[in-house]
Amino acid sequence: MIVIMKQAATEAEIAGVESDLKRMGFMPHRIQGVERVVIGAVGKQTVAFPVGLETMPGVEKLVPVTAPYKLVSRQFIETNSIVQAGDLLVGGRELVIMAGPCAVESEEQLLTIARHVKAAGARVLRGGAFKPRTSPYSFQGLELEGLKMLAQARSETGLKIVTEVLNPQDVELVSSYADILQVGARNMQNFSLLRELGRNGKPVLLKRGLAATVEEWLMAAEYILAEGNDQVILCERGIRTFETATRGTLDVSAIAMVKQLSHLPVIADPCHSGGHWNLVLPLAMAAVAAGADGLLVEVHHSPREALCDGPQSLTPANFRRLVEGVGRVAAAVERSLQPVQEAEGVTS
Repeated sequence: MIVIMKQAATEAEIAGVESDLKRMGFMPHRIQGVERVVIGAVGKQTVAFPVGLETMPGVEKLVPVTAPYKLVSRQFIETNSIVQAGDLLVGGRELVIMAGPCAVESEEQLLTIARHVKAAGARVLRGGAFKPRTSPYSFQGLELEGLKMLAQARSETGLKIVTEVLNPQDVELVSSYADILQVGARNMQNFSLLRELGRNGKPVLLKRGLAATVEEWLMAAEYILAEGNDQVILCERGIRTFETATRGTLDVSAIAMVKQLSHLPVIADPCHSGGHWNLVLPLAMAAVAAGADGLLVEVHHSPREALCDGPQSLTPANFRRLVEGVGRVAAAVERSLQPVQEAEGVTS
């Protein structure tokens, strides 16, 4: 439910409504608009709709939210939300590209790739320090040492850092190094982790589960917002279908649908979707055309030697081509993209 306050409502009247909502069993979330205050009221399904609240001083009207997810719904906030990590804004007119290796392998590897993606127009460096792998015998990441290398790369390049956190007990550690905390597809419904991320407050990149519906995906985001953290970026990374020609199926329709259902920004991961480097560019362009606010791309200077996801990783030269191609699509849909830069000492 949304309580729309009158334009002239006083602070005392707003606080009175919030107090009554708590007494009735609701959790109020105040939204300060340009002209008026709106209060989102979230409660258990057993809590009755408080019709009498409409007669309180300062209240203009009550609007029910019919979607099972409340705080992430566009019924709750009509305008697009902007997620902010320092001076980085995700969800505005400018598309944001996050790029880097699947896994942090060494200091030299990470810094080499970071310099390349920065020169090509990336705003965020991705790299896994903790790696959830299907096989327990596969490379699991450098963990703390990997986090330190990511921090060093940020210090040198100025790129923001996004990296995955696997367990609730690691949230504080990872957030002390990263600018954006990633929840991987396998952890989308790890509700203990989602709640801890909600209490932490750092921006969260929430990947869609391998077989999750759009509603399940948005409900997972709701767990984070319900704990007080509205800085959530959704990521469509391809879902598991009957098709075996590609690693996953990029659900382009989900990007367009979620932009209608939710105010949260949405980005796409074209690498996990296709599973092969030569599919990344067309999938990336399709995602941007469908309304994606950015991309999460795997880049490696030597894909054949990569410890993880080499076949779907772009070389620096191919990444630069992707940025140029996506830039043309962005312009066609009235979005913008940071232009390719010329950087000393960096060649494709």
